[in-house]
Amino acid sequence: MSHPSTDALHAALATVDDPEIRKPITDLGMVEAVDVGDDGRVRVTVLLTVPGCPMKDTITRDVTAAVSKVEHVTGVDVQLGVMSDEQRGALRDQLRGGAAEREIPFARPDSLTTVYAVASGKGGVGKSSVTVNLAAALAAEGLRVGVVDADIYGFSVPRMLGVTRPPTQVDDMIMPPVADPGDVKVISIGMFVPGNQPVVWRGPMLHRAMQQFLADVYWGDLDVLLLDLPPGTGDIAITVAQLLPSSELIVVTTPQQAAAEVAERAGSIALQTHQRIVGVVENMSWLEMPDGSRQELFGSGGGQVVADSLSRSIGAEVPLLGQVPLDVTLREGGDTGRPVVLSHPDSPAATALRGIARQLARRGRGLAGRKLGITPTSR
Repeated sequence: MSHPSTDALHAALATVDDPEIRKPITDLGMVEAVDVGDDGRVRVTVLLTVPGCPMKDTITRDVTAAVSKVEHVTGVDVQLGVMSDEQRGALRDQLRGGAAEREIPFARPDSLTTVYAVASGKGGVGKSSVTVNLAAALAAEGLRVGVVDADIYGFSVPRMLGVTRPPTQVDDMIMPPVADPGDVKVISIGMFVPGNQPVVWRGPMLHRAMQQFLADVYWGDLDVLLLDLPPGTGDIAITVAQLLPSSELIVVTTPQQAAAEVAERAGSIALQTHQRIVGVVENMSWLEMPDGSRQELFGSGGGQVVADSLSRSIGAEVPLLGQVPLDVTLREGGDTGRPVVLSHPDSPAATALRGIARQLARRGRGLAGRKLGITPTSR
């Protein structure tokens, strides 16, 4: 009787990614043993990162499916174990890539991740809806995306992205849940508090929470990191500017003049923090009527007013990135955890949001101002 090749089995296992770390389980040292019986049945021993790993069923299913495809395999048995403290420590060091603990990877000079801090002057303008839909749309463009719900008091991102599973902790490293659909990594204080319990913290605790979200969470190699900031110009906005000095601002407003004036103040913080303003998004711009006409419920022009005012203030062009109309499907997507750009991609709101995301995606991962690791030599 022919037996499956050991090389073929290991090649098959190399196609299985850990669902949280998103790297092959063979590279992570999770495959402890592969045994082949005389009858062609294969037993694979996989070491989980932590006891009671919430993704153990997914790992078992994926390993079984991959190994079953190997020629001459008659059956697959997956046995689950748990990494030792030493193995977890080695994995943690491997994932950190030699970087110091508590280091924020996005603040390093050689980081290629574009960081967008989504801000607003006041609450209720749809900033979180814009953030999660931009994240989902950027991921749909093929980018690797993460979202930090930095609105500690008013966290809402997990619900809007349909994330219900808590993070997994490997020693002092946190594995962020991944939104599905969307394939977006997410972290929020809402994942650490029971029920709908309010967070009652002062400035230093807010700063520490943000530092942990950025340094202790394993984000992997992201193209884009979005931060959903709380409204206004308080502690979190200052903390983000300190921890991520290269982060760029996206200002969200509504068309009405009162909201626009407040949004200008939120954008003007860039003058003090020396952040770049990418542009302005006008939300709730109009309601499309059945006859094709537009009902401007909140007035008009506020987004362009904010963009023009910020352009004058900072002495550089701040574009109006787009106008997002009122759309029932946008609200429904936030309630059901399916962003409108995925659930109704051709709806008016989704079309506008995908257009904004394409502008951001075209900016790419820049090398300007970053070290290239090149050492000149004399001829």
